Amino acid sequence: MSDFKGKKRLIGSMPKIGIRPIIDGRERGVRESLEDQTMGLAERVAEFLEKNLRHPNGMPVECVIADSTIGGVAEAAAAEEKFQREGVGVSLSVTPSWCYGTETIDQNPLRPKAIWGFNGSERPGAVYLAAAAAGHNQKGLPVFKIYGEDVQDAGDESIPEDVKEKILKFVKAGLAVATMKGKSYLSMGGVSMGIAGSIVDEEVFQDYLGMRNEYIDMSEFTRRIEEEIYDQEEFEKAMEWVNENCTEGKDNNPEEEQFSRDEKDEQWEFVVKMTLIARDLMVGNPKLKEIGYGEEAMGHNAIAAGFQGQRQWTDYFPNGDFMEAILNSSFDWNGIREAYIMATENDSLNAVPMLFNHLLTNRAQIFSDVRTFWSPEAIERVTGKKLTGRAENGIIHLINSGSTTLDGTGKMKDEDGNPVMKEFWNISEEEVDTCLEATEWRPANLGYFRGGGYSSQFLSEGGMPVTMARMNTVKGLGPVLQIAEGYTVDIDPEIHEVLNQRTDPTWPTTWFVPNLTGEGAFKDVYSVMNNWGSNHGAISYGHIGDQLITLASMLRIPVNMHNVGEERIFRPDAWNLFGTKDLESADYRACKNFGPLYG
Repeated sequence: MSDFKGKKRLIGSMPKIGIRPIIDGRERGVRESLEDQTMGLAERVAEFLEKNLRHPNGMPVECVIADSTIGGVAEAAAAEEKFQREGVGVSLSVTPSWCYGTETIDQNPLRPKAIWGFNGSERPGAVYLAAAAAGHNQKGLPVFKIYGEDVQDAGDESIPEDVKEKILKFVKAGLAVATMKGKSYLSMGGVSMGIAGSIVDEEVFQDYLGMRNEYIDMSEFTRRIEEEIYDQEEFEKAMEWVNENCTEGKDNNPEEEQFSRDEKDEQWEFVVKMTLIARDLMVGNPKLKEIGYGEEAMGHNAIAAGFQGQRQWTDYFPNGDFMEAILNSSFDWNGIREAYIMATENDSLNAVPMLFNHLLTNRAQIFSDVRTFWSPEAIERVTGKKLTGRAENGIIHLINSGSTTLDGTGKMKDEDGNPVMKEFWNISEEEVDTCLEATEWRPANLGYFRGGGYSSQFLSEGGMPVTMARMNTVKGLGPVLQIAEGYTVDIDPEIHEVLNQRTDPTWPTTWFVPNLTGEGAFKDVYSVMNNWGSNHGAISYGHIGDQLITLASMLRIPVNMHNVGEERIFRPDAWNLFGTKDLESADYRACKNFGPLYG
């Protein structure tokens, strides 16, 4: 890990990982013989985590180890007192031996927790793991069991690869839970065009995510523009950057309806100001206090936001496409930085999986319409050509009016030259340039956006492993999550041109093919599209469906659709007691039984 330190822009300390070394409390030889081994186990786990994890803002993850090994309730209470003081958001107990089960467990009901019971034959760490997990289940405190497949010698100081994988999966999800707690979702405007996801459900945010809900009217944008409540120096810097880096594309509107050059230039200034204002509304800006706006300077501590836009705004003012695309990207006129989470059309239920994905991967997120399934037969009918390769069984057209992160161009490359979306601290200035060069900013389709504006237009490179997710809510059931792992694909340019012209060629396109299982919702590509729960999806780089399942179980959100192999699924031990054959049904029963984390 480099010496990059990162920067915190939200209020509240970054959650830490608490390591709890659990020991057999019997003195006069037993406890004493285990002290070094037990504390050494905790120290090695802490070193492993701090070496391999960062927060999404780039800051290093910190571990807090209990001051002593924990052999009974007094030491458990002392560890809890330290964890509360240090801001621990997720706890991992480790032990190589038998210990006193319910006397030593972490009983904080809101903190995700796991136990690694060392698989060794000299001392029964696995016996403690089983007994302590049974205690957790009996008390209604779900815990993740981590148990290595292979027996280790007592003196073996390594962490097996299967144990590392489970520790990382658990801790990443646990940190995501702790990071969301107390932050805000900022609704900029209200319901957009009757889209259900923009009917903000406060119970979902408060009961399941532990978040606040904040609201502003879109007139706040016009007030701040008219009264110049933004950093004027930054605005001038932003306009210079836009003029140098943002290529204006072809205007597809009828010539007699097009805005004049002067009007288009004014719209560029307007949308840049919108971007500054939206960011300030989310996270505040001390510069505003310097010009006499102390209240506005504070922001809403929003870890995610959504902009209504259509139609009350876009029938009169330039659309929010530039604002959303730039905020969702890992760079702007101030340089390379952590992406924001900004949902088009105030679709809060798509902002949530965007946030989940971001917290798990530290990467920018694609927001798209899950627009069209194209079967091989339909494509051959309209183009005279056949799909090949990974796309041969059909494709899903992911496209939206310009809000997609520019990271989604796929112009960043790994060491082998493959397209990738990177954590912002791994992005080079040259890669920023290639993303910008691959993007045109097309004057808005005036049939959709009477007020004008600019939509990003690019084609994502194929070959990126991605995961598409969506949260939906059902009356009487609550939130449910769906997941589809797959790949972006390249298709014949002539096929792309025909298909793209049939929708809106001024918007960014990502061609997506899910991984198929041959059954259920993943029987074929059509079934994935047909079973998708709404019109939007949040798309992350990487196959992270297993991580999303782990996170959802912590929050008690069932997963109704996924194509993740059973061997990759990691949920709390209690879930097994609701059934081991039909894991999807067991997940529903367990989530209903335990209820929302903060409910």
